[in-house]
Amino acid sequence: MKKIDIFFGKERSFPEAIIQRINSKQIPDITAEPVLISKVIQGEDSGYSVIIDRISQDVPFYRAFLKNAALCGTAVINNPFWWSADEKFFNNCLAKKINVPVPKTVILPSKSLPDDTTDASFSNLAYPLDWDHIFGYVGFPAYMKPFAGGGWKHVFKLETKDIFFEKYNTTGQLVMLLQEEIVFEEYYRCYCIGRKHVRIMPYEPRNPHHLRYDAHFKPSAEKLQEMTEIVLRVNQYLGYDFNTVELAVRNGIPFAIDFCNPAPDADKQSVGEENFEWVVETAANFAIERAQQQQPGKDNLTWGEYLKRSTTQTKLF
Repeated sequence: MKKIDIFFGKERSFPEAIIQRINSKQIPDITAEPVLISKVIQGEDSGYSVIIDRISQDVPFYRAFLKNAALCGTAVINNPFWWSADEKFFNNCLAKKINVPVPKTVILPSKSLPDDTTDASFSNLAYPLDWDHIFGYVGFPAYMKPFAGGGWKHVFKLETKDIFFEKYNTTGQLVMLLQEEIVFEEYYRCYCIGRKHVRIMPYEPRNPHHLRYDAHFKPSAEKLQEMTEIVLRVNQYLGYDFNTVELAVRNGIPFAIDFCNPAPDADKQSVGEENFEWVVETAANFAIERAQQQQPGKDNLTWGEYLKRSTTQTKLF
């Protein structure tokens, strides 16, 4: 019997629905249930064929468990090794290389010194930074947000350089991005599952949180195809099997705003009935597919084109 297990935290609607959906299909020798950990011993098989990870980004112990499980043959969605290494600034750098439009973005050192460092630890960092060049490149208004992590925590809209310094001074040890504001006509949040299934959802981030999916943008067939190709390209290079890409359309051009969301919101109350049904059914079918393909004791992880080309001496871009 192959087990598909869901690893989750406080959320309930999506984990419960996907477990029920997989089991309702009555696929021979495949069952679904929540992950349950009573011990983690180095190099020992967890007994899971597939794990859908929705929580390890917040719990380092869980991330270590998943890496051990993956080494023993579990197909973990998403790859815990790549997820540990990835962050939003790298994503933007990669996007530029694969011809995906992104906002002008720079990364900033943390305002406060990291623990166990002193001024002497930063002899390679110019002080002050070349703020004039940075501000001239990004422009104002701009957004500042953490280079790692999700959601809207510690995100600031900045109208001037004086406001920038006021907010930057409050960020402590967070490493921040400073990013051009994209004044958009339309905005979309796009699920991508299995690097092949895409759901493009009109989204209005300026609405209150519970109304953000209450948007009525109507893209043409050509624009839908263009956005689908962008979403697929991003996830194929990153290697994510479950992710969302946010696209802001300015002057007809879709800009990838945020595409490091490997545990995206899939709550029924947030995304709405139709989107919820799509993600549950698509994720369930993909998890079953991965379980059927899983080979015990082998590497069953997904690796993105960026890493695969790096290790095979293939041209990267």
